[in-house]
Amino acid sequence: MSLPEFFLLAFSASWLVVTLVLLSGWTRMPVFRPAKRKPSLPLTVIIPVRNEEEGLPDLLADLDRQTYRHFEVIVADDQSTDRTPDLVRAFAAHATYPLTLLRLTDDPGTSPKKRAISQAIRRAAHDWIVTTDGDCRVGEHWLETLAGYQEQTGAALVAGPVTFLDRGTPADRLQIVEFASLVGTAMVSLFLGNPNMCNGANFSYSRKVFEAVNGFAGNENLASGDDEFLLHKIAAQFPVAFVKSREALVKTGAHASLWSFYQQRRRWASKWKHYNDWKIPALAIYVFCVHAALLLGIAGWVYGSVPGAVLLASLGLKWLGEWAFIGSVLAFFGQRKSIPWIGAVQVLYPFYVCFFGLAAQGSGYSWKGRKLR
Repeated sequence: MSLPEFFLLAFSASWLVVTLVLLSGWTRMPVFRPAKRKPSLPLTVIIPVRNEEEGLPDLLADLDRQTYRHFEVIVADDQSTDRTPDLVRAFAAHATYPLTLLRLTDDPGTSPKKRAISQAIRRAAHDWIVTTDGDCRVGEHWLETLAGYQEQTGAALVAGPVTFLDRGTPADRLQIVEFASLVGTAMVSLFLGNPNMCNGANFSYSRKVFEAVNGFAGNENLASGDDEFLLHKIAAQFPVAFVKSREALVKTGAHASLWSFYQQRRRWASKWKHYNDWKIPALAIYVFCVHAALLLGIAGWVYGSVPGAVLLASLGLKWLGEWAFIGSVLAFFGQRKSIPWIGAVQVLYPFYVCFFGLAAQGSGYSWKGRKLR
């Protein structure tokens, strides 16, 4: 066996071990069962928005239907140029919960979303903060589940699961599968005591803890990371948790264009080089190497330097655990219709990882009509 063949098989075998560990963790991670006693934790829901006239009314209506009533909502508007502020004011006139429109002030050197959250936290009436995005949809038990989980666990930060809305298109199904792999990995990693990812669309924490770790200080200028950098800062000093519950699931719209998908994933990928914890960049490099080795193996097979049997063995090792893990996550999220699309994502994923791994080395992103860095 040549050295390239050995590395190809070794990377694929190691990936199988990783995915089986994730599958084992996912199976052992308990599903949250709420106590009979209703929670009483008061919440402040913060929704950073910019030009969200299309999706925000649905989210505000979802909040109107919550079974939990101990909450207020602050919509932090970042200079929207559409009807977003007017829609919030109109909804506030008949909302069954306190709804405040906060027009943001300039804060040079701070990224828009972090500015929105920081300014809204200063206006919050309650200590426990919940953040989501203006294009999300939530179930009627969402806030009750988050409040109940925090009261039962005493965690200083609670992350929740996120998936995409399924409109039945191939693009939606592919994105649902890809995103499930990320969210499932985030949930299991935190459960196993090694938090690495979360999503600001379903994120909650104590304001006192936010202030204790000095909020977003240290990465406030970065366009992304309002969730993950804060997770790592809080996890270093306080208990954190990820709630595994269908009632806590938040759904958001899949990207309608390749350009918007590209901009978001490039922004996400760019965060890895800014972490102080060496394990996070090391993990990113490992993931890149696994998929780069597979692409090199395919190229070697095309040019006759890698036997087909070796390539097939590598693909089998890599795909076996992936399919089992991602399929389990999708089933739990109620996305069974996307399970048949796992194979297509597995074929595309090595190209995806290597492309964004290299693209993230540049700077500058487009978000909500703005150029950010």
